[in-house]
Amino acid sequence: MYNFMLSPAERELQKEVRQFVRDEISSDFLRKMDKDEIVYPKEFVAKLAERGLRGIRFPKEYGGRGMSWIADVAATEEIGCLGMALGCAFVMPSIVGEALNVFGTEEQKQKYLKPYIEGKLIAAEALTEPRGGSDFFGAMTKAELHGDHFILNGMKRFVVGAEGADFFLVYCKTNFDS
Repeated sequence: MYNFMLSPAERELQKEVRQFVRDEISSDFLRKMDKDEIVYPKEFVAKLAERGLRGIRFPKEYGGRGMSWIADVAATEEIGCLGMALGCAFVMPSIVGEALNVFGTEEQKQKYLKPYIEGKLIAAEALTEPRGGSDFFGAMTKAELHGDHFILNGMKRFVVGAEGADFFLVYCKTNFDS
């Protein structure tokens, strides 16, 4: 990302994340990731959380920094040089956190979003289905309301971050008329 597009605070964050990548992520750690010796990068997530680098754009009351999407993208670009696996682990709070932050109740934000941003919980995203791939709008998995809870029926093929996840964001249909 071009520096002239960033505000002073966003440039500072970019420098902070670049320094984090240089100082905290060893080549030995990356080699272990490449050899699949590390199933889920919990150590990486913990280091991000210690530095306040999870949930950069989410409200401070949930552990975020309350920064912009641009700041989040600038940080993602710096993390991206570490490879896809760590890049995915880094952006997952933006994906799962967005659903919780926008659609979640205050109780759900306290139970899931805050500890997730703090690195105390791990989440996974269940989107991809056998028939349609990663087609958000074509999801065939259904959630039917039964009393005060939903019953999920369907299949997911590839669940990003499933290994060791404490909770899942599952894409499904609740309106069957459309």
